[in-house]
Amino acid sequence: MAFTLTSPAFEEGGAIPSEHSCDGGDRPIPVSWSGVPDGTAELALIMDDPDARGFVHWVVVGIPPSATGFENGELPAGAHEGSTGFGVGYGGPCPPSGTHNYSFTLYALSSPLGAGGNASAQDVRAAAADKTLAEAHLTATYARRP
Repeated sequence: MAFTLTSPAFEEGGAIPSEHSCDGGDRPIPVSWSGVPDGTAELALIMDDPDARGFVHWVVVGIPPSATGFENGELPAGAHEGSTGFGVGYGGPCPPSGTHNYSFTLYALSSPLGAGGNASAQDVRAAAADKTLAEAHLTATYARRP
């Protein structure tokens, strides 16, 4: 089974609903996954905006491999949010102009990252470099309302 990442809020490559942006309620995007590889000790998620030089919107670490997703901003036991361009926690899409692309990457890790409560995306990527068993990706777009 392939390691996949999806969201019930939008299709792969689709538009993120405004309720998950700065134009709406800025509610964390629900995500789910399947096909977690055998031997996974921890999962980590990063959401960023490659059109804004990789501006980071969400970092979640310490996700147990038995988890299959989260919604309504409720993380599984043991998981915690890291540092983003907004501080700690989720910050929804809020591009200054035009349509931006958003990238979600879920890492399946062979051993725990040991990342602290304020881990940044850079911290996660560096710690995951030699622990990544697989990655699952999801992309989306968002454009501000006029």
